[in-house]
Amino acid sequence: MPHSTSAASAPARRRHRGRELAVIAALVAAGRRVRRWCRAAAVSWPGRPAPLPAEVGPGPAAALWRLRTTVRDTPGTLGAVCTALADRGIDIVSLQTHPLADGTVDEFLLRAPSALPATALAAAVARAGGADTWLERADAHDLVDLPTRILTLATRTALDTAELPLALRRLLGRCTITSTPAGSRDEPGAETYGQGPAGEQGHGGVRSAAEELPAVMRLRDPAGGVITVRREQPPFTPTEFARARALVELDARLGTRVPPHRAAAALPHGHRGPQGGEVTLRRVGPEDLSAARAMHARCAPATLARRYHGPVGDADRYLTHLLGPRFGRSLAAETADGRLVALGHLLWDGEESEVALLVEDAWQHRGIGTALLRGLVELAADAGRSSVYAVAQAANTGMTAAMRALDLPLDYQVEDGTVVVTATLPAAADGSPAPLPWTVTDHRP
Repeated sequence: MPHSTSAASAPARRRHRGRELAVIAALVAAGRRVRRWCRAAAVSWPGRPAPLPAEVGPGPAAALWRLRTTVRDTPGTLGAVCTALADRGIDIVSLQTHPLADGTVDEFLLRAPSALPATALAAAVARAGGADTWLERADAHDLVDLPTRILTLATRTALDTAELPLALRRLLGRCTITSTPAGSRDEPGAETYGQGPAGEQGHGGVRSAAEELPAVMRLRDPAGGVITVRREQPPFTPTEFARARALVELDARLGTRVPPHRAAAALPHGHRGPQGGEVTLRRVGPEDLSAARAMHARCAPATLARRYHGPVGDADRYLTHLLGPRFGRSLAAETADGRLVALGHLLWDGEESEVALLVEDAWQHRGIGTALLRGLVELAADAGRSSVYAVAQAANTGMTAAMRALDLPLDYQVEDGTVVVTATLPAAADGSPAPLPWTVTDHRP
């Protein structure tokens, strides 16, 4: 009998799939016990697959894989894939399902013999009925179960507005994230999942297995504008769109929030230090090397480590390069008695430009970093640069917050605990630099 895809049969198929998952879990657990007993008893039976060589068996030689494959939503299809994996000596560590209209994207975390090549793993799944299979090597971070990971991301987002782009990146894996401010010439017109408006598909919608899944999703930024997420492989599923949208909605409901350690706002009529003295911003160069080293000496080791991403003992050696006019431009915040309390650098990197900030501990959370960053961006615009980027540790949300405060389109890349945030500078229709948001009075419509 042909399989029906009518709406009336969908709930029954979902219930059947739930029972199938429970049965498979029990079979997988039982199968492991039987395999252990058989190895201990050295028994065999007709048709038993040939054992894997000892050097590729489970244990230290095992490798972790993330695998996605699409199967028809009919009884037994998931079981066939699980059986094919078990026949190759592969353990299923975890399983997620992403429902489609007439199929399901099954996502596995697998522990496989290290000598088993990716092509053999994909071929085994294909022979069992899997289609559009994607896989990549996993690591220990993937062992954290999904509910725990999502709750952790929600908590971080609830504490700090600046966390939202980073939380989306951790939720969706290897992807690129850009944000476009409201009123920007390049702002997309509607929230979308793939090509069409998301509203036509509900919260992620329901897509046919035969319909190509999208590589782009757009979400309304609670701060205004649109957040665009791109990932070529694997394409986004409706389930992932719903998860991302829920995280953005949480951010929107909570409103603007800043952790207590960053709660101090910039003073509107100048920037003052712990004793109330005002500071001024000025250009600096090689002649300020001694004052910059003295500032280093007053900074905590952790502060220097966050800035230079390397051994703290090497920090002073970087200053000669950073203050050299051949390599970029530098700004500093200076007190009335001539002490430098913050340094900002605009560094030429081919056609790109990097911005970096260091603020002395006692002078942090007073708006000085934001003022320095804006000054560096103005220098970049004067130099005809189209964008600037900042490199920071993923836990350093202060730099991310400063970049977001620029109110410019941003692109986020996160890899191995490091975040790279790129800001695109505005340009006029003829390609010439356009005014920066903070230089225009009442620039919002």
